Amino acid sequence: MNYFRTALLLAGLTALFMGVGFVIGGQQGMIIAFVIALGMNAFSYWNADKLVLRMHNAREVDERSAPEYYQIVRELAARAQLPMPRVYILDEDQPNAFATGRNPDNAAVAATRGLLRSMTREEVAGVMAHELAHVQNRDTLTMTITATIAGAISMLANFAFFFGGNRNNPLGFVGVLVTVIVAPLAAMLVQMAISRTREYAADRRGAEICGDPMWLASALAKLERGRAVPNEEAEAVPATAHMFIINPLSGARMDNLFSTHPNTQNRIAALQDLAAEMTGVQPATFAPAFPTRQPRGPWGNRGAAPRSNRPRGPWG
Repeated sequence: MNYFRTALLLAGLTALFMGVGFVIGGQQGMIIAFVIALGMNAFSYWNADKLVLRMHNAREVDERSAPEYYQIVRELAARAQLPMPRVYILDEDQPNAFATGRNPDNAAVAATRGLLRSMTREEVAGVMAHELAHVQNRDTLTMTITATIAGAISMLANFAFFFGGNRNNPLGFVGVLVTVIVAPLAAMLVQMAISRTREYAADRRGAEICGDPMWLASALAKLERGRAVPNEEAEAVPATAHMFIINPLSGARMDNLFSTHPNTQNRIAALQDLAAEMTGVQPATFAPAFPTRQPRGPWGNRGAAPRSNRPRGPWG
């Protein structure tokens, strides 16, 4: 159902794009715009991962520079039967992560410094399993195409605003005006709807990859609280916000048409239901302080020790 819904939304976005081209330049304008979009998609297909990683100043790591983080990704990739992706760290204090790449053979996963500092090993595994689920489902390519078409629609709408459109369209000048105002908004809504659909699917598949839905549920609770920490790189390039596991931008907390991500509590509830489905036992109501057990992760045991005495891990 999620794939079908995504396909419908992509088809609607493509139809919207072609409609904007027709309103602006008639049949010829529609063809020209379509050719431009194909070129943009081709460029994005081959270069989007490099561009996104460069935008966020991502630093590639290996088994020597980040052994525990790298090992977690390697083990999860093996469980998911995926090629080993390139592994990156973002020098941001906000806990977050994303995946990119046109296919599993050219994939990359990235986690922020804040995520590696604040999460247990299980929680890191839950987050990275979610990102590998995006890779396995080829969501990274879908979101690249979606962002490219949405960007092209906005570009065409701006062109119509400054230079006027084809007033011989069935709606005349009103059609041009409506296109300028409505088309970018509609493209944004479709883009966000696709992103929300894929997040739920990646949550479920990620929980299956790591083996315990509550690892990801616990991580999502921490990620939501961590949104209070500004993400300067994401704020500078908000077009990439939909790629992160949780919205890195300020605001947009509601699960509505204007949110790039589902409401975090809704995602946690879905993972709790999945845990009950997998084990036959309904987990206890999720509490903000979850997990109550002492974490045992590669970045230090932060259990009962006072904050000042807790190890901070290899990233400070």
